[in-house]
Amino acid sequence: MQGRVQEGWVEVISGVMFAGKSEELLRRVRRALIARKRVQVFKSQLDDRYGGPAQLSSHDRTRIFEASPIQNASEIRSLVSPETDVVGIDEAQFLDEEIVSVVQWLADRRVRVIVAGTDLDFRGQPFGSMGALMATAEIVDKLHAVCVRCGNAATRNQRLIDGRPAPPESPVIRIGGSETYEARCRGCHEVPELGRHQTELGIETEADAWADRTRYW
Repeated sequence: MQGRVQEGWVEVISGVMFAGKSEELLRRVRRALIARKRVQVFKSQLDDRYGGPAQLSSHDRTRIFEASPIQNASEIRSLVSPETDVVGIDEAQFLDEEIVSVVQWLADRRVRVIVAGTDLDFRGQPFGSMGALMATAEIVDKLHAVCVRCGNAATRNQRLIDGRPAPPESPVIRIGGSETYEARCRGCHEVPELGRHQTELGIETEADAWADRTRYW
């Protein structure tokens, strides 16, 4: 009797920093290995924390797995082996928008794809292609941390500069750990408003930028 042919699908592990996304990805990867599946793990080379981009690691470094660092999503197409059953992708929010088509391409080739990434940036806005990945996945799990201020479920990433909330015009991507970020709930999350003097200096608000983009539509 022939074995059942594996079907491909996409799983997304999303949520705030310090919620255990990489740890959950590692758990699923290790279970796949126990099931004698052939596994490959990829990770954005931007994340050089906890042993560098060649290692997938939890924040406490109790679990470590070798990963292939990639600069853009298209590299996965050339690096993945035809024999691979399971592909893990960590820090997907740092990858370009092609990651959405890449994971669909893998799933269509009967690969189980497990993607982990932070779904919101420090301003509380969708981070990279995570929204599109969650919308097109078969399975989505959103993990929560604990708000460091009130103890409720944390759903936001609080970026700090010298102990104060980072201004909204700060770069979206800034690699860091507990020295730069805190997990907070919606009520405790702080993003300062863009001041008038900053607008006068040429720093646009989101509303201004949107008006500029739609002026010629």
